[in-house]
Amino acid sequence: MKITFSEKVNTFEAGIFAVLNERKEALEKQGKKIYNLSVGTPDFETPEHIRKAVEKAARDPKNYRYALVDIPPLVEAVQGFYRRRFGVELKPEEIMSINGSQEGMAHFAWALCNPGDVVLVPNPGYPIFKIGPMLCEAKTVEYPLYEKNGFLPVFSDIPEDTARAAKFMVVNYPANPVCAVADDAFYRELIAFAKKYEIVILHDNAYSDIIFDGKRGGSFLSYEGAKEVGVEFYSLSKSFDYTGARMSFCVGNREIVQKFKALRTQIDYGVFLPVQYGAVAALTGSFASVENQCRIYEERSRALCAGLRSIGWHVEDSQGTMFVWAPLPQGFENSEDFCLELMERSGVICVPGSSFGSLGEGYVRFALVLPREQLLEAVEAVRASQILKKTE
Repeated sequence: MKITFSEKVNTFEAGIFAVLNERKEALEKQGKKIYNLSVGTPDFETPEHIRKAVEKAARDPKNYRYALVDIPPLVEAVQGFYRRRFGVELKPEEIMSINGSQEGMAHFAWALCNPGDVVLVPNPGYPIFKIGPMLCEAKTVEYPLYEKNGFLPVFSDIPEDTARAAKFMVVNYPANPVCAVADDAFYRELIAFAKKYEIVILHDNAYSDIIFDGKRGGSFLSYEGAKEVGVEFYSLSKSFDYTGARMSFCVGNREIVQKFKALRTQIDYGVFLPVQYGAVAALTGSFASVENQCRIYEERSRALCAGLRSIGWHVEDSQGTMFVWAPLPQGFENSEDFCLELMERSGVICVPGSSFGSLGEGYVRFALVLPREQLLEAVEAVRASQILKKTE
């Protein structure tokens, strides 16, 4: 039988991650030491009090039923957390859980867009920002992020007709992959832009707890007028190392949250109850592990960036996130070719910037998922490979 697949699914290919992983496995079989800095999966343990809460809930047979809704203790925990952490007051109807921000991004456009509607997405940007709208046949228009502008959009450069046509805009700071942080002036300008053109803002705040140089991450919703124009995704994955549990929240504008919630009732039956109880423990428990983890990420980031500079690869220090965004060394022009050659020669695996959009070409992304000592070993492996000799 000949099976014909949809045009939509046929647009998805294995991609560079599959290529890198296949080559990694081959090199490991040859006995080569590998430093895998490609995928942003935290290497920290989930805090014990969270694991215990999941374990306790998992022992109760009643918790294996459909959840259907967010349990009241979870809603209250989100309210308390946003009040303490960000100074933001949330009403219960302004809160909903999602099965991780990736899933939320994949379905959010279905609540707002008809086929052909315009969605503004960053370039470079995390791939799901563009894929989500594409799945419901919305039209994505990329707004550029340039290093000369601090990887922030220049709103005046967005054409008037594009702005007027846009249904919503995806914004992500601290930003993956470019590791930039936005200031107060940016968010005020963003909200004014959204109001002027009646654009819904979707702010992905997955890395608000990983910011360096003594700064403290905030929330889009803490700025005046934010709730009028949009919502924010907050994730427990990177802050609390709750990655596999898939626990995130969409919070903000009541009308958007309620309509999105109605859509999601057609997709699933709620987040597994033990996962919800673990999230309650995360949001109401000690924040010390999150703050300590941020310090460790900063130490790793500084060690990797300084180490690469010391061997002739000029890489600026990151402002935040669990990544480093590095320009290609001199002598290289194609990020995918460079990543494959780097892996072959040094065993160090990073992701080509082209995976994040056309303006990512010329860069690579490292994930800070190894201890500082191993990152320094990776730097030495790069030096010993002599791949940077092309710069001479």
